[in-house]
Amino acid sequence: MNLQEQQQRMIERYRRSADERAEIERRQVETGTAIVDSAEQVRARTERLAAGGAVGLGTIALALPDADAVQGVRLERILGVASELQGVAFLGRGSRASRTVARIAVVEGGRPAGFGSGFLVGKRLLLTNNHVLQDAATAAESFADFDVEVDNEGVAKPTVRYALAPDLLFVTNIDLDATLVAVRPRSDGELPGAVHGWNQLVARQGKIVIGEPVNVIGHPAARPKEVALRDNALLNQLDDFLHYKTDTEPGNSGSPVFNDQWEVVALHHSSVPGAGGDGWVANEGARVSVLLRWLDGIALPPAQRAVLTELGPQALPEKARTVPADSGAADRVGSITGARGEAATVAVGTRGGIRGERAGTPQVVFLHGRGTQGRDPAIMRAEWAGGLARGLAAAGRPPLDAKEVWFPHYGDTLAAMTAHGRERAVTEALGAEATTAEAYAPDDASTRAVYAALIDEAARRAGMPVGKRDVAVEGGFLGGLVSLLQGPLSWIADRSGLDEVVIATIFRDVAAYLDRDAVRIAVLDAVLETFPTDDEVVLVAHSLGTVVAMDLIERLPPGVAVPVLVTAGSPLGMDSVYKRLLSGGPRRPARVGTWLNAWAAADAVAVGCPLADTWAEVRDVLTQNRKDRAHDIDEYLSAAEVAAEIGRATATG
Repeated sequence: MNLQEQQQRMIERYRRSADERAEIERRQVETGTAIVDSAEQVRARTERLAAGGAVGLGTIALALPDADAVQGVRLERILGVASELQGVAFLGRGSRASRTVARIAVVEGGRPAGFGSGFLVGKRLLLTNNHVLQDAATAAESFADFDVEVDNEGVAKPTVRYALAPDLLFVTNIDLDATLVAVRPRSDGELPGAVHGWNQLVARQGKIVIGEPVNVIGHPAARPKEVALRDNALLNQLDDFLHYKTDTEPGNSGSPVFNDQWEVVALHHSSVPGAGGDGWVANEGARVSVLLRWLDGIALPPAQRAVLTELGPQALPEKARTVPADSGAADRVGSITGARGEAATVAVGTRGGIRGERAGTPQVVFLHGRGTQGRDPAIMRAEWAGGLARGLAAAGRPPLDAKEVWFPHYGDTLAAMTAHGRERAVTEALGAEATTAEAYAPDDASTRAVYAALIDEAARRAGMPVGKRDVAVEGGFLGGLVSLLQGPLSWIADRSGLDEVVIATIFRDVAAYLDRDAVRIAVLDAVLETFPTDDEVVLVAHSLGTVVAMDLIERLPPGVAVPVLVTAGSPLGMDSVYKRLLSGGPRRPARVGTWLNAWAAADAVAVGCPLADTWAEVRDVLTQNRKDRAHDIDEYLSAAEVAAEIGRATATG
């Protein structure tokens, strides 16, 4: 379908939504704010901004006069203030987003046939309009030109041209006026996303509401790259499209429409002509959430589906996924001895991981420990980055932008697969007489044996005499092995900064991961869904995440190196742990360069440290964590020596 036919459809949609626009304008006048979307959309937007740190307490306070402070928060007003006040990072992030936008040189039958815009949504995935690239044959002849722009001095930059690869992936939708096509690497093998970065398309609601600004970057009239920032706003949200006010021209077709956090909210395809062809009354773009539902529903051959998955897990509509133990997930992590044939049924999509936005290499990955189920990965990533920023400042180094960091999230997966019914059964049966060791013991007998071995070894390493470790707790509900564990658990807690429950739950989940093959497969699969495949990865892991990291490193593609590995609060020094790794023992991965291990004397989980006693070529750093936060990752990352290692590895200058 050509542009004129698309515009005719737009005119009809605009005409049908006249009553909606009139109601929006009436509410804007009545409320005195441009933000007048549905209550559900406004709340989702506010929560998303707050989770990402874009709306802080200061903004909320500024938005509320005294009367409102009494009557309740007006979320619309908060969003209005947030859209008017932008930190200087807005400019830098916009500049980074602009690098993902290309001018498409359309070629048909060997002859130039026009220009359009497009933008990267994966390392080799380019999104544009159907009316720009209508079919695979046209795409095969056409090109994507990046850096068609001038620098800060007004001098034209060298253009970087990429051929398209519709043979790898080409999907198009006339109704949404959208085309997604793969891009070939340069002659040196470099994919465009590795050079220019890419935009993550997010399925979750809350990216924009009516009245908020929009920003469009493209190549109007095939000119060098331009950005439309002023006098712009979202006018209306239709089922499949957004209507917005901003300055665009022909050639902007296929441009990304951003919110003020530089998240893509729509794929621009044209302006809506006025009655009788007199000027333009609005602009229209297909909603990202609708595009992602379309892409998710396409039936593709396995090879093309694999390319499409490069959009990342945050692009998938929320749904449940079942991973059998003998499925392709097992192939990704390799064979694991002693398979017990469990099926891994995991609720995926509730809290997926987050991709980093760092251009080039090395990429940076934070790999969390247990207890993160239900938490927002964006908030956790910001907390880790905050601790690291304090450490970098102490080391005299600049902070690392949290948005540059990959944050895989397996917390919901682990929690779903290790749901424990025994904890309630024990406490209901014995009440106050139930010991912590009994209440938090795993359900499965084999996993309980690993749990017991971990607690017993930790107590031994913490200096508990053998005689005291053999004292049984009379009348233990579980009897036998577990009834002997309360004494060792109490010993560990008394000599560390951790509560008995914290220690028991950590060792319980470590035991489940090491002993149950389905749990290990599902956790590794969840991590691999949001893990970079660049040449170099700086990997920072904490607690159970250090155990996961060791298995993960064994299963990364051969070309991926880990120049710096940082482990913190790790149980890898315990033979009950390292003997159950995929490597079968304390064998230092060949692909790891520098390995720094941070541990604290009061951290019971790190009781097997220093690791250099067991593992080869590890630099152990003893940190001075507060006793009441002995196992906290931000305590570890705020140590100057730990942060400096990460800072050196990620320095760009």
